[in-house]
Amino acid sequence: MKTILLILACLPAFAQTSEDEAAVRTTIKLMFDGMRKADSTQIKNTFLPGATLQTIAKNKEGAVSVRTDDMGKFAASVTKYPAFTLDERLSGMEIKIDAELATAWTPYVFYLKEAKSHCGVNAFTLVKVNGNWKIQNIIDTRRKENCPDLPKQ
Repeated sequence: MKTILLILACLPAFAQTSEDEAAVRTTIKLMFDGMRKADSTQIKNTFLPGATLQTIAKNKEGAVSVRTDDMGKFAASVTKYPAFTLDERLSGMEIKIDAELATAWTPYVFYLKEAKSHCGVNAFTLVKVNGNWKIQNIIDTRRKENCPDLPKQ
Protein backbone atom coordinates (compact mmCIF):
# COMPACT_ATOMS: atom_id res chain seq x y z
CA MET A 1 0.00 0.00 0.00
CA LYS A 2 2.82 2.41 0.86
CA THR A 3 4.42 1.69 -2.52
CA ILE A 4 1.21 2.57 -4.35
CA LEU A 5 0.86 5.82 -2.41
CA LEU A 6 4.47 6.74 -3.18
CA ILE A 7 3.94 6.07 -6.89
CA LEU A 8 0.75 8.13 -6.92
CA ALA A 9 2.49 10.98 -5.10
CA CYS A 10 5.24 11.04 -7.73
CA LEU A 11 2.94 11.01 -10.78
CA PRO A 12 2.27 14.77 -10.87
CA ALA A 13 6.01 15.51 -10.82
CA PHE A 14 6.62 13.01 -13.62
CA ALA A 15 3.76 14.44 -15.66
CA GLN A 16 5.14 17.96 -15.22
CA THR A 17 8.58 16.85 -16.34
CA SER A 18 7.11 15.10 -19.39
CA GLU A 19 5.06 18.19 -20.24
CA ASP A 20 8.11 20.42 -19.83
CA GLU A 21 10.26 18.11 -21.97
CA ALA A 22 7.62 18.19 -24.70
CA ALA A 23 7.42 21.99 -24.45
CA VAL A 24 11.23 22.32 -24.69
CA ARG A 25 11.22 20.10 -27.80
CA THR A 26 8.41 22.18 -29.28
CA THR A 27 10.29 25.46 -28.73
CA ILE A 28 13.39 24.08 -30.45
CA LYS A 29 11.31 22.61 -33.28
CA LEU A 30 9.51 25.94 -33.81
CA MET A 31 12.87 27.72 -34.07
CA PHE A 32 14.14 25.33 -36.75
CA ASP A 33 10.78 25.33 -38.55
CA GLY A 34 11.07 29.13 -38.66
CA MET A 35 14.56 28.80 -40.12
CA ARG A 36 13.33 26.40 -42.80
CA LYS A 37 10.50 28.78 -43.70
CA ALA A 38 12.83 31.82 -43.58
CA ASP A 39 10.44 33.32 -41.00
CA SER A 40 12.41 35.65 -38.73
CA THR A 41 9.36 36.43 -36.58
CA GLN A 42 8.80 32.78 -35.75
CA ILE A 43 12.48 32.42 -34.89
CA LYS A 44 12.50 35.52 -32.67
CA ASN A 45 9.41 34.30 -30.81
CA THR A 46 11.39 31.31 -29.52
CA PHE A 47 14.14 33.44 -27.91
CA LEU A 48 14.47 35.56 -24.81
CA PRO A 49 15.61 39.16 -25.37
CA GLY A 50 19.40 39.27 -25.46
CA ALA A 51 19.75 35.60 -26.41
CA THR A 52 23.01 34.55 -28.03
CA LEU A 53 24.25 32.10 -30.62
CA GLN A 54 27.78 30.79 -30.13
CA THR A 55 29.99 28.63 -32.31
CA ILE A 56 33.11 26.78 -31.25
CA ALA A 57 35.58 26.80 -34.13
CA LYS A 58 39.19 26.05 -34.93
CA ASN A 59 41.30 28.24 -37.17
CA LYS A 60 43.81 26.93 -39.74
CA GLU A 61 46.43 26.55 -37.03
CA GLY A 62 44.05 24.52 -34.86
CA ALA A 63 43.48 27.18 -32.20
CA VAL A 64 40.00 27.02 -30.67
CA SER A 65 37.83 30.11 -30.40
CA VAL A 66 34.21 30.87 -29.53
CA ARG A 67 32.34 33.26 -31.79
CA THR A 68 29.26 34.95 -30.29
CA ASP A 69 26.44 36.44 -32.35
CA ASP A 70 23.21 38.19 -31.46
CA MET A 71 20.11 36.06 -32.06
CA GLY A 72 18.41 38.98 -33.80
CA LYS A 73 21.15 39.00 -36.42
CA PHE A 74 20.75 35.26 -36.89
CA ALA A 75 16.97 35.59 -37.30
CA ALA A 76 17.43 38.35 -39.88
CA SER A 77 20.09 36.39 -41.77
CA VAL A 78 17.77 33.48 -42.58
CA THR A 79 15.47 35.79 -44.53
CA LYS A 80 18.26 36.24 -47.10
CA TYR A 81 17.52 32.70 -48.32
CA PRO A 82 14.37 31.44 -50.03
CA ALA A 83 12.13 29.28 -47.85
CA PHE A 84 13.29 25.66 -47.48
CA THR A 85 16.87 26.43 -48.56
CA LEU A 86 18.23 26.01 -45.01
CA ASP A 87 17.50 22.75 -43.21
CA GLU A 88 19.06 21.73 -39.90
CA ARG A 89 18.14 18.15 -39.06
CA LEU A 90 18.40 16.92 -35.47
CA SER A 91 18.87 13.48 -33.96
CA GLY A 92 18.89 12.01 -30.47
CA MET A 93 17.92 15.06 -28.41
CA GLU A 94 18.70 14.74 -24.68
CA ILE A 95 16.88 17.14 -22.35
CA LYS A 96 17.60 17.93 -18.70
CA ILE A 97 15.31 20.16 -16.63
CA ASP A 98 15.56 21.70 -13.17
CA ALA A 99 12.81 24.15 -12.22
CA GLU A 100 12.90 26.96 -14.82
CA LEU A 101 16.18 25.84 -16.45
CA ALA A 102 16.45 23.35 -19.29
CA THR A 103 19.30 22.16 -21.44
CA ALA A 104 19.01 20.22 -24.67
CA TRP A 105 21.92 18.47 -26.39
CA THR A 106 21.40 17.27 -29.93
CA PRO A 107 23.59 16.19 -32.83
CA TYR A 108 22.65 17.85 -36.12
CA VAL A 109 23.38 17.88 -39.83
CA PHE A 110 22.94 21.15 -41.72
CA TYR A 111 21.77 21.07 -45.33
CA LEU A 112 21.93 23.98 -47.77
CA LYS A 113 19.75 23.52 -50.85
CA GLU A 114 19.42 19.78 -50.09
CA ALA A 115 23.24 19.38 -50.01
CA LYS A 116 24.98 18.40 -46.78
CA SER A 117 27.00 21.40 -45.58
CA HIS A 118 28.27 20.51 -42.09
CA CYS A 119 27.37 18.79 -38.85
CA GLY A 120 28.07 18.91 -35.15
CA VAL A 121 26.24 19.24 -31.86
CA ASN A 122 23.89 21.96 -30.61
CA ALA A 123 23.64 22.67 -26.88
CA PHE A 124 20.60 24.78 -25.98
CA THR A 125 19.93 26.63 -22.74
CA LEU A 126 16.26 27.45 -22.21
CA VAL A 127 14.46 29.34 -19.46
CA LYS A 128 10.79 28.98 -18.51
CA VAL A 129 9.29 32.48 -18.36
CA ASN A 130 5.58 33.07 -17.74
CA GLY A 131 4.92 29.38 -18.38
CA ASN A 132 6.75 29.31 -21.74
CA TRP A 133 10.16 27.84 -22.58
CA LYS A 134 12.40 30.33 -24.40
CA ILE A 135 15.91 29.89 -25.76
CA GLN A 136 18.58 31.91 -23.94
CA ASN A 137 21.63 30.49 -25.69
CA ILE A 138 22.71 28.04 -28.35
CA ILE A 139 26.32 26.93 -28.62
CA ASP A 140 27.40 24.55 -31.34
CA THR A 141 30.29 22.72 -32.88
CA ARG A 142 30.78 22.48 -36.65
CA ARG A 143 32.70 20.12 -38.87
CA LYS A 144 32.52 19.05 -42.50
CA GLU A 145 33.76 15.46 -42.19
CA ASN A 146 32.02 12.33 -40.89
CA CYS A 147 28.53 13.81 -41.14
CA PRO A 148 25.76 11.19 -41.17
CA ASP A 149 22.74 11.32 -43.46
CA LEU A 150 19.61 12.37 -41.59
CA PRO A 151 16.04 12.26 -42.95
CA LYS A 152 13.97 15.40 -43.42
CA GLN A 153 11.92 16.36 -40.38
